[in-house]
Amino acid sequence: MNSAIEVCGLEKSYGSHKVLKGLDLQIRAGEIFALLGVNGAGKTTALECMEGLRKYDCGQIMVRGKLGIQLQSSALPAYIKPVEAVKLFAKWNRTEMDLTMLHALGIYDMRKKTYRQLSTGQKRRLHLALALTCDPDIIFLDEPTAGLDVEGRLSLHQQIRQLKSRGKTIVLASHDMAEVETLCDRIAILNHGKIAFCGTAAQLSAAVGKRYVIHVKTQQGDSTYETDSIEDTLMAFLSEIKGSKNKILDIQVNRGSLEQHFMEMARREEA
Repeated sequence: MNSAIEVCGLEKSYGSHKVLKGLDLQIRAGEIFALLGVNGAGKTTALECMEGLRKYDCGQIMVRGKLGIQLQSSALPAYIKPVEAVKLFAKWNRTEMDLTMLHALGIYDMRKKTYRQLSTGQKRRLHLALALTCDPDIIFLDEPTAGLDVEGRLSLHQQIRQLKSRGKTIVLASHDMAEVETLCDRIAILNHGKIAFCGTAAQLSAAVGKRYVIHVKTQQGDSTYETDSIEDTLMAFLSEIKGSKNKILDIQVNRGSLEQHFMEMARREEA
């Protein structure tokens, strides 16, 4: 499969502190790809280097296509109106406004407001619209649904899937593991400046082991167990309960979430 972005041996230091230590990464054309990492892992630095916003010390970054970037933190003049901002960015990029996209993101619903009057969620949607005005091949989304309500999140997720269906490559940075698991084809976990894992959510689950979470509600309270073996854990618990006066009210068994797998991988890397 063709690559949209290839990163080879990327290194970046801030003074004596080395943040990226020979980073190697390949993002495929047409996929939704998430870059995850605990605070201080080098995720933001890696993204900024790929976006061309930060210089790096050595290595190579090959980008095949036009970039559209939605930053986690950005601002516009206080009194500019959303449609005016989109028209201005479209003119800079010598493109036409995508009316369907503007309606999907709700830009026309806020057309009478100035930028300073917009809510956090409205600003996020406007910043995404501006990132799309150049009709990019590769789109960087940094915490795209931060500040959005449930309806806004679902609408934005639908827009992201539509972008993928048009052949766009999307690079996502998010702390919302449910969002990552729902949207992304592959994920990479960055730890201490290197890739600790790269693959699908199912492959991550297999890499850390089949972790299950068992929630048990009894008359004496609630208990939670994490285990690789449902049978052994349940049998031991039921045997313990059988000889007591305690009564089981409810049992729930869930497979480990992406967030749990992510934290388990991070703990292993720390060890």
